[in-house]
Amino acid sequence: MKKLWGIINMENFTYTEKKDTRSGFGDGLTELGLKNENIVALCADLTGSLKMNEFKNNHPERFFQVGIAEANMMGIAAGLTIGGKIPFTGTFANFSTGRVYDQIRQSIAYSGKNVKICASHAGITLGEDGATHQILEDIGMMKMLPGMTVINTCDYNQTKAATLAIADHVGPVYLRFGRPKVPVFTNPNQKFEIGKGIKLIEGNDVTIVATGHLVWESIEAAKILNQSGISAEVINIHTIKPLDEKIILESVSKTKCIVSAEEHNYLGGLGESISRVLSKNMPLPQEFVATKDTFGESGTPAQLMKKYGLNSDSIVEKVKKVISRKL
Repeated sequence: MKKLWGIINMENFTYTEKKDTRSGFGDGLTELGLKNENIVALCADLTGSLKMNEFKNNHPERFFQVGIAEANMMGIAAGLTIGGKIPFTGTFANFSTGRVYDQIRQSIAYSGKNVKICASHAGITLGEDGATHQILEDIGMMKMLPGMTVINTCDYNQTKAATLAIADHVGPVYLRFGRPKVPVFTNPNQKFEIGKGIKLIEGNDVTIVATGHLVWESIEAAKILNQSGISAEVINIHTIKPLDEKIILESVSKTKCIVSAEEHNYLGGLGESISRVLSKNMPLPQEFVATKDTFGESGTPAQLMKKYGLNSDSIVEKVKKVISRKL
């Protein structure tokens, strides 16, 4: 099958395999370990789930298994930066944020420590583990911390590239990725630029801005819309903060309406950040594809994405609604 990079010809666009984004993190961390002796890794009893085993095996002296003690892990990571180390912490997104918010705020964000908080199993696609583990508030929590960079990647290649990039970024970073295998469709040789959105599909009738697992769903939605004569512009926003306001405003100045799509609560997520940008610069109709102020539940990722309206069908529905609201 043919794979195209850059601006997509939808008729030819496809993917050759599915891989989990957490493996992109694991492979990126392994590569970093070989390149930079200051890279250290900490894990809270989930080494296999975070794909950190290879780093651990290659550099046992630079790997710290702290057990189910996530708050302690954040404190250790903050301390390691004082000696010039670049710590990467690894656990589920729920435990990377909700369980340790005070430690992140006080010891990492307030202190401006160079810690990379790497969070797997984010969102509702965690699946069968259910609502207690399916955090849908983490982007909002982390983006409100002063100085915190927030990244939410869409596939294996982008996650690996982001893992490599954040090692060179000085300052705290929250890197969010997932559990399930999803289409791999971005360039394997990409240079990841923090804060730079990526236009995937050119369009004139509506702007779809998506992040994480919803990027592929947005591409699928654009294909469906194209069949009915609606030209959708699709933008991949991998960095929630700092947000690429320029690419969004340039697109909506042309399309005059926008749909935001994310695997997160619509309160506090990417969509709300976009609303702020629009209200200050260019008030235009917006619709949200996100969870509606609710917790998740147990089920397969596909079942939950459908039930909570986080798929291509829901994006198509919201596009048609937002177009009807254009002046």
